[in-house]
Amino acid sequence: MELTLYGAIISPFVRKVRLFMLEKGFEYQFEQILPRQVPEWYWKISPLGRIPGLKDGEQSFADSSVICHYLEDKYPSKSNLCGETPLERARISWFEKYADYEIAPLATFTVFFNRVLARPMGLEVNQAAIDSALNKLPKHWDYLEQQLEGKQYLVANRLTLADLALVTHWVNFAYGGEQLDAERWPNLVAHKERVLGRDSAKALLVEEAAFMQKMAASN
Repeated sequence: MELTLYGAIISPFVRKVRLFMLEKGFEYQFEQILPRQVPEWYWKISPLGRIPGLKDGEQSFADSSVICHYLEDKYPSKSNLCGETPLERARISWFEKYADYEIAPLATFTVFFNRVLARPMGLEVNQAAIDSALNKLPKHWDYLEQQLEGKQYLVANRLTLADLALVTHWVNFAYGGEQLDAERWPNLVAHKERVLGRDSAKALLVEEAAFMQKMAASN
């Protein structure tokens, strides 16, 4: 197994794959690729220039969901994070898509982007967009809070890709200066702390903290 993962260290989609690979016990090389500074050779791995990208020997492709499901299918002897039954796989896919298409545009692409990345990129902060996102997110937190009632994890009461896909955006949400209200969403907060308290997440967050400090010092 010769795995190389490409992407930006604080990308939630890159983090999702890194958490997945660490939980599966995979050894891999990580190479930093910034979304707007993609080298020419990377387009062969990711025709749309997006991150993350993966190279597995002579094979290469992009997209966090594609990568995780590929690794699960190719290396099934490791702990199963994508579901053991059709129902589990469907539920995991649902929550992963919910995180990618409902949470990401608001928590990551709006709040995190405007508060963390906009100024270093020479862009104006869109406060109206931030306010709109913060007004829209509670309905999603309410739904997820209900889904976690009486559970430690979203599916099958064990860690799966569904949990990683959701928690990774909460990390960027926090980088953007926001936290979940523990009184209103106690299940969500407990879930976030449970997943981010795992060894895989703690190791990555230490690495990311150093990167964020360097980023802040340079701006």
